[in-house]
Amino acid sequence: MWGGRFAEGPSAVMREINASIPFDKRMWRQDIAASKAHATMLGAQGIVAADDVAAILAGLDQVAADYERGGPADDLALEDIHMQTEARLTDKIGAAAGRLHTARSRNDQVATDFRLWVRDAIDEVLGALDSLQDALLARAEQHAGDVMPGFTHLQSAQPVTLGHHLMAYHAMVARDASRFADARARMNRCPLGAAALAGTGFPIDRDATAAALGFDGPTANSLDSVSDRDFAIDYLASAAQCALHLSRLAEEFVLWASQPFGFVALSDQWSTGSSIMPQKRNPDAAELVRGHSGRILGCQMALMVTMKGLPLAYSKDMQDDKPPVFEAHDLLGLSIAAMTGMIESATFRTDRMRAVADAGFATATDLADWLVREAGLPFREAHHVTGRAVARAEALGRKLEAMPLAELTAIDARIDARVFDVLSIDASVASRRSFGGTAPDRVREAIAAGRALREKRA
Repeated sequence: MWGGRFAEGPSAVMREINASIPFDKRMWRQDIAASKAHATMLGAQGIVAADDVAAILAGLDQVAADYERGGPADDLALEDIHMQTEARLTDKIGAAAGRLHTARSRNDQVATDFRLWVRDAIDEVLGALDSLQDALLARAEQHAGDVMPGFTHLQSAQPVTLGHHLMAYHAMVARDASRFADARARMNRCPLGAAALAGTGFPIDRDATAAALGFDGPTANSLDSVSDRDFAIDYLASAAQCALHLSRLAEEFVLWASQPFGFVALSDQWSTGSSIMPQKRNPDAAELVRGHSGRILGCQMALMVTMKGLPLAYSKDMQDDKPPVFEAHDLLGLSIAAMTGMIESATFRTDRMRAVADAGFATATDLADWLVREAGLPFREAHHVTGRAVARAEALGRKLEAMPLAELTAIDARIDARVFDVLSIDASVASRRSFGGTAPDRVREAIAAGRALREKRA
């Protein structure tokens, strides 16, 4: 392809380190699409004769059919998917294939193909996140009124509903989807026509190729066009944040499935056994999702470090831009699918959740709030009084709601029998009616809002 300048071929090691075909062959569909758009534009502009353009387009269809059947070959001599496609095209149509590369470089070609691939990857992720949100909405609706302990510091804090807890993850996933959508909108400009770095002297129509490939328009600066990988870093940043959210949910499933918690039973589809302990039921899928998050974060860091300090325009370092994106995409897709499956099929043990919520003085804040609201105490004083009440209840081995009124009035004479109206976990949950709160009617409102947004996107 570039041998006219060189008297000798590359060494075996150089051939191997220089080749990207083992991984960039994943972009063959994007390479075919961009090549067809470029050829069509060359014909429309009168740069390449119509007969040659027709031969090129037909030949590219034949190459695509070959790829569909057997995929691109790992031929290191052809370096990358772009050279392999051109070589196969030459085999199909002869010398006319050499006209395809008029007014383009592999620099703008790879930048275009990679953008197309990342854009397709974002669309895949958005579809998967829609399914995950649907699963969360369905299970949250099912458990909108089921009480469970809410935690801070992994200590029982205040009662909430399982539906509210699941909707917290729905909010996270909705933000993840918005980040991917923002990244897609920002990257949707076409580098094709920037050529190697300076543009081209041929009278090309960059708007036409951009439109043909579904971009909003061409990129504005030829140097930036071939050297920019912000779109890939944006994708990885969105993937990393999404993976962190999935990891948090996976960690909760790992904890909840353990015997001390006993909050959830994972289906056989998402569990494994032990080679030596027949009683074991391991939440391996959740643990792998948790582990994948670290690898996805590593992919983001790898590309950012690769791009750090590169002078304009293209440098061969940038050939290493694709493996971390491909790896992260594969891992993220598996992680989203696994968590969706676990949520859809899990059996939530709401009786166990309720028992734990009822066991840890989780309504202490309700007592403090009652003292503020009904007895007029400043909150800090109410907090102190409540702390004494909890200590006394603990000493007596009683729940707050089961404390004798005399015990409570001995702590503070302003407490009266009305306090028992707020000390049950059901009363506590029902009272949290502020916007975004855990009261079942508020949870159902949030579910309805989530469904409305989902239908609007669809």
